[in-house]
Amino acid sequence: MTRIDFHTNIPDKLAYACRLARKAYGARAKIVVLADSPEQADALNAAMWTVSDTDFIPHVMAGDGLAAQTPIVITDNEDSELPHHDMLVNLTRRRPRNFTQFARVFEIISIDEEDAAEGRKRYVAYKKESYPLTHFVAGQS
Repeated sequence: MTRIDFHTNIPDKLAYACRLARKAYGARAKIVVLADSPEQADALNAAMWTVSDTDFIPHVMAGDGLAAQTPIVITDNEDSELPHHDMLVNLTRRRPRNFTQFARVFEIISIDEEDAAEGRKRYVAYKKESYPLTHFVAGQS
C-alpha cells in the first residue's frame, strides 16, 4: 500500500521539492515531481539546475528520451507516461489520480491558507481509505 507523507507549512514549494529531490537522489531513489502547471514545471526544472553550487541533480521533463535513465522526472501532466514509481512529490492542490502506482507519495503543502485547506481535505480522504500517513510540520522541532 502506498505510504503518504504530508509535509506542511512549507514557505517555498519549489525549493523544498529541490531539496527532496537532492535527498532522494543521494539515496539512489527515483522520483517523479508533479507540478501544478506547465509554468511551475518549467520553474522547477530551472530551479533544479541552481539548487546548489556543488550538487548536480539529474532530472528531465516527462516525455524526454532520457526519462527512463534519469532518476528525477518532472511533469505537470498526470497522464504522462512515467518511467519511475518509487516516489511521487505532489506540488498540486489535488489528489493525483495515479498515486497508487507509487510506493511513496510526498504531499507538499505550503503556508498559503487555500493550499493548506486543500491539503487537509486530501489528508482526511487518504486517512478514510486507511493509507499509512505521516505528517511533518516545517519549522517545528
